[in-house]
Amino acid sequence: MLSLEKLTIKNIHSGLLKKSFSALELTEAFLAEIKEKDKDIHAFLTLTEELALSQAKRLDKKIQNREEIGLLAGVPVGIKDNILVEDVKCTAASRILENYIASYDATVIKKLKKAEAIIIGKTNLDEFAMGASTESSAYGPTKNPHDLERVPGGTSGGSAAAIASNECICALGSDTGGSVRQPSAFCGIVGFRPTYGQVSRYGLMAMASSLDQIGPMAKTVEEAKLLFDVIKGNDEMDSTSIREQKTENREQKIPDLKIGIPKEYFVQGIDKEVEKLIRDAVSKYEQMGAKIVEINLLHTEYAVPCYYIIVPAEISANLARYDGVRYGFRSDSNDILSEYLKTRQQGFGDEPKRRIMIGTYVLSAGYYDAYYKKAQKVRNLIKQDFKKAFEKVDVIMCPTAPDPAFKFGEKMDDPLKMYLCDIYTAPASLAGLPALSLPCGRIGKLPVACKLLDLNWLTKKYLT
Repeated sequence: MLSLEKLTIKNIHSGLLKKSFSALELTEAFLAEIKEKDKDIHAFLTLTEELALSQAKRLDKKIQNREEIGLLAGVPVGIKDNILVEDVKCTAASRILENYIASYDATVIKKLKKAEAIIIGKTNLDEFAMGASTESSAYGPTKNPHDLERVPGGTSGGSAAAIASNECICALGSDTGGSVRQPSAFCGIVGFRPTYGQVSRYGLMAMASSLDQIGPMAKTVEEAKLLFDVIKGNDEMDSTSIREQKTENREQKIPDLKIGIPKEYFVQGIDKEVEKLIRDAVSKYEQMGAKIVEINLLHTEYAVPCYYIIVPAEISANLARYDGVRYGFRSDSNDILSEYLKTRQQGFGDEPKRRIMIGTYVLSAGYYDAYYKKAQKVRNLIKQDFKKAFEKVDVIMCPTAPDPAFKFGEKMDDPLKMYLCDIYTAPASLAGLPALSLPCGRIGKLPVACKLLDLNWLTKKYLT
């Protein structure tokens, strides 16, 4: 019997080539694991069983014919349910899309299929990727595998929980203000938000188009990189995607590394045990020879209010398309206006409604300059903070979240408390920076993560 918790991308590849197991046996084992465990965790909204089994059978024939296969071939991957997979339901965890079937593959899905990865299912999320706990899903919350009384984080909570509970090897999430990084931190896995534009958004349901980015989630940095290498790259279907240039492949050794520690990230509000674990991780790098430099990101305190003006503004425009006319849920009514109003009232949950109203307000006549335009100016100041910091350091290291996973209901009734979960993740999103969240310890059984922000030629495009 396969021991799923010990499987990695590389030993799956090796096992398939040695015929220790078949792709079909592996896929069936993961499907059985999901059916057994997911009753308690609820990481998946849809199991793509028919698709997964057909992919596995095709791969087995290829292996029998001794054809070459890639590293990701046969690897079960979970897909956040706001990324389109052709002929599969895609709900964005909202009632307004409860019966929507995707008519095409997102670019990242095309790339995964080409790499012969197994699409195992669609994972749960906060409705339309709005939240920080996966509690706002119209189809029920996902639970943290480390403690079923606590949230897995959000909005990619389903993807994070699926990996942590061995229901898939790796997964795709989307990150607007921290939605790959924060659930990865809460569930004890690795999550990577790429530089804005490095992964195509074509086929990702738009929330806030100037910040949304698809990112890989896995148990290790190596596996996250293997998934990232498959999905990245320019796409003519996404005008914001970047064409990569060939650059020197240089690995920087730790003794040559300058690590910046932002003073503003270690202030009142951070859990003391979280702070200790982060500082312990910093000390380990210092012991290995890295130089630790205290830096200032002066406009950090304005990142969350800036983010929660820009994002709702873009949401109010992007969610206007969900009117019940072309697809999704439709409310019965006698006239077209009532149909629009009732469809949106009944189809959207509280958080999308809240953000649509805020966004409409900040874009309205008389308030655009006072709110939206000012927020864009603050966004530029945040970018400049990072630009100045990277003139002194190679990497910035800080907490991913100010505290470990919280209990269900603890923040759901207070939107401001929930929004403050993005305090350490929103700045990098506003600046278009790549950011990696990786485990650095535990408080009891609850994982804690640190975050690394890097600078490369892609990032420079957004900081100049």
